[in-house]
Amino acid sequence: MTMRRLEEYLEQQNVPFRTIPHATAYTAQETAALAHIPGHEVAKTVMVKIDGELAMAVVPANRAVDLDRLREVTGAEQVELAGEREFKDRFPDCEPGAMPPFGNLFGMDVIASEDLAEDEEIAFNAGNHRELMQMSYRDFERLVNPHVAWITRH
Repeated sequence: MTMRRLEEYLEQQNVPFRTIPHATAYTAQETAALAHIPGHEVAKTVMVKIDGELAMAVVPANRAVDLDRLREVTGAEQVELAGEREFKDRFPDCEPGAMPPFGNLFGMDVIASEDLAEDEEIAFNAGNHRELMQMSYRDFERLVNPHVAWITRH
């Protein structure tokens, strides 16, 4: 079942979305393949610490976060990947590793890769490893208000 909190938020904002069920998958690339969506349209949420504060780096499934670029675009002194123990309690209604990229619902900043802005739609984990949610990228950007920058490497 999708994350009810996110569904309610999207409904309150009158944002159309669709839910895409798929076989259980734990990586973004595998999820994209099982859902029959190109990897560049599936966003993965990578939890990072920017100067000690948790944030979401959101990148296409077929890309990796470039921590050096992320440090440059945020002006931070230190950027590192966050360990699951550091953030799992922030997402009580999500399975570990299946957080949707809506930092605004969790009180954290979102830095989205400019790669994602090139597509009309964005798909992302719906709080579990068996469903994606898909919506317009423009609606995502309007609701989340991410900092958009080149933060990926191939």
